[in-house]
Amino acid sequence: MRMTIDEALTRGGTGRFQWRLLGIFGLVWAADAMQVIAVGFAAPSVAATFGLERVTALQIGTAFFLGMFVGAFLFGRLADRIGRKWVLVGTVAMDAVFGLASVVAGDFTWLLVLRFLTGVAVGGTLPVDYAMMAEFLPPKNRGRWLVWLEGFWAVGTIVVALTAWAAASLGAEAPWRWIFLVAALPALIGFGLRLWIPESPMYLVRKGRQAEARDVIDRILRINGAEQLPPQAHLKPAPVPTGAARTILAPTLRRATLGVLAVWFLVSLSYYGVFVWVPGQLATEGFGFVRGYGFLVILALAQLPGYALAAWGVEAIGRRATLAGFLVLSALGCGLFAWASGAVAVATALIVMSFALLGTWGALYAFTPEIYPTHLRGTGMGTASAVARLGGILAPSLLAVVFVQGFGLAIGSFAILLLLAAAALLLVGTETRDRAIG
Repeated sequence: MRMTIDEALTRGGTGRFQWRLLGIFGLVWAADAMQVIAVGFAAPSVAATFGLERVTALQIGTAFFLGMFVGAFLFGRLADRIGRKWVLVGTVAMDAVFGLASVVAGDFTWLLVLRFLTGVAVGGTLPVDYAMMAEFLPPKNRGRWLVWLEGFWAVGTIVVALTAWAAASLGAEAPWRWIFLVAALPALIGFGLRLWIPESPMYLVRKGRQAEARDVIDRILRINGAEQLPPQAHLKPAPVPTGAARTILAPTLRRATLGVLAVWFLVSLSYYGVFVWVPGQLATEGFGFVRGYGFLVILALAQLPGYALAAWGVEAIGRRATLAGFLVLSALGCGLFAWASGAVAVATALIVMSFALLGTWGALYAFTPEIYPTHLRGTGMGTASAVARLGGILAPSLLAVVFVQGFGLAIGSFAILLLLAAAALLLVGTETRDRAIG
């Protein structure tokens, strides 16, 4: 009796094992979000501590995203070669160590170095996290679960916003140290929890480690209260057709890869362009009553319904259609901000942008790992994440030039980038809902 990993996982459905997995992955996903979002919240106080211009202080973002680019590119490929589990354990440990070290940085140069190394860790965690979570889920409702995992990003954003608000309210001498401390703590906790997670059974069976793959599947079935595999069952990888793709740019994958990489880059440039600059702008100058950390918390809370709608959409109408809808809505939010003339319109535009941009990420993260076969999934997610980090690298530096021309004009330019992303999605002609990926 031969069955694929997807068929074996379907026997157990989604139960206690997947809920535990979601809690552990979600904790570290929130930690990663906190490290990323911390850039915008920490920059003003970093500038004050070291006597810098805010644009110069935002180099902590450039260094961090450069590290993420390196980490995503290297660790995604490494996970396809040596396995997912120990890559994740190693990157989470790095996140905790270098994140905590950032708190006590004595000068700006050391802070840049430590933020770069923290970025390497976070960049390695993000793509492997999603690839591994996807490989523990049966095809039915996989997209919804992946969006739920992405929803922990909003949790991390809310925690950072509240931390910055509390530090400012209490008159902390260097609020950025408190922000980086709180951002590093979940990774420290998550390191121990990650040891509980077994290796991906899809990776194990692809490497011919049949007994280990069977042990993992039996463990999942036992925890979920399902019937164990019959003794005669033999796990097999999903059939790979003759001449199957060996790289993500092979002819059968090239069009989809180029399309999805373009979407990742353009969405990243827009997202980081907005959320690296908006926190500092609202915390200091603002727009009428749209000012201060209280409204930043509201923006973070607006992300939660965006994820909820994306979780419904990826299963009800499909990954591709949901992603396209959120891209267009994000562009409309940015366009509304550019034309807004009053505080109420500005507030509405910012809430729409936060809601829609995070719904976009939810759908994009659900869609991307399903495009690639198991032997290329880590590489595909790693490359997509690395391209996204290029957007993060460019956002603090290049967009500084645009923001000089006007904050509204700069945000409005993101509307064009997001519409281009929706157009690039046309290159990805496949829909992956309910598709087996094993």
